[in-house]
Amino acid sequence: MKKVINQPEDVLNDMLDGLSFAYADIVERVPETDVVVKVDKEDGKVGLVSGGGSGHEPSHAGFVGRGMLSAAVCGEVFTSPTPDQVLEGIKAADSGKGVFLVIKNYSGDVMNFEMAKDLAEMEDIPVEMVIVDDDIAVEDSTYTAGRRGVAGTILVHKILGHAAEKGQSLEEIKALADALVPNIKTLGVALTGATTPAVGHPGFVLEEDEIEFGVGIHGEPGYRKEKLQPSKELAKEIVGRLKKEFKWEKGEHFGIMVNGLGATPLMEQFIFTNDVKEILESEGLVIDFKKVGDIMTAIDMAGLSLTMIRLNKEYEEALKASVNTIAW
Repeated sequence: MKKVINQPEDVLNDMLDGLSFAYADIVERVPETDVVVKVDKEDGKVGLVSGGGSGHEPSHAGFVGRGMLSAAVCGEVFTSPTPDQVLEGIKAADSGKGVFLVIKNYSGDVMNFEMAKDLAEMEDIPVEMVIVDDDIAVEDSTYTAGRRGVAGTILVHKILGHAAEKGQSLEEIKALADALVPNIKTLGVALTGATTPAVGHPGFVLEEDEIEFGVGIHGEPGYRKEKLQPSKELAKEIVGRLKKEFKWEKGEHFGIMVNGLGATPLMEQFIFTNDVKEILESEGLVIDFKKVGDIMTAIDMAGLSLTMIRLNKEYEEALKASVNTIAW
């Protein structure tokens, strides 16, 4: 294992200190916690909190700032943050109008965020939540009941963050979130496994000429292994699966997000994006929003994912609104 770290057990602490130092004009670390909070906290608005295990950078701390998350709670690598840490995130985000939690569908995250919600309500902080389950690869996985929450979660951050920025109430954001999540779907492909610092070797191994469709962001098994294929063939497989889920019709409006999993160069992400564009144009879809880059990674996994969102004017306006974060 070759990594730029000190001791494996210090990875989270060292990372959060470096991040908050580098972007001190946008975020700060709440003392004695693993919570990153935006520095320009505004009173009278709903706070938006998300998080999960670390190793998915820039998610989630990279999306803390004006117009997106109020705070991110960072667990150890690929490990859910504890309820008391999530509670600290809720307190840091609360400015008197309640706090909304965006939770990726992993059993540990769901359990710990729900426990923190209960603890916050005992302290008279109103809390609502949504569970994101955008990954269409498998119905259940190693760590989930139901579909996993992956890169599409960031589009939820962006759209709900815009609603909070506009001053919408906790109840209005809850209604928006419940309607939004079913309109976001994701599918990925892995070329290599990820190596967590504490383990020191890849979580799974693919042969040099092998890929796996549908691998999760913690290395959970996907749905099929294949020999390495050209980008056009990867795009055809992934878009084809998404089409079956959306059951779209010609002329519908969508947004796309191509997400690198940590070790795939932007050059390859753009090649894949171009292949996706050609297929979607042939389908007669109108693509009003596009984003490409490392959004929700799996440490050093090679591969990428495609997220699609069925758009309406409200979603499109929110996705295109300006924000002040590290990574959007």
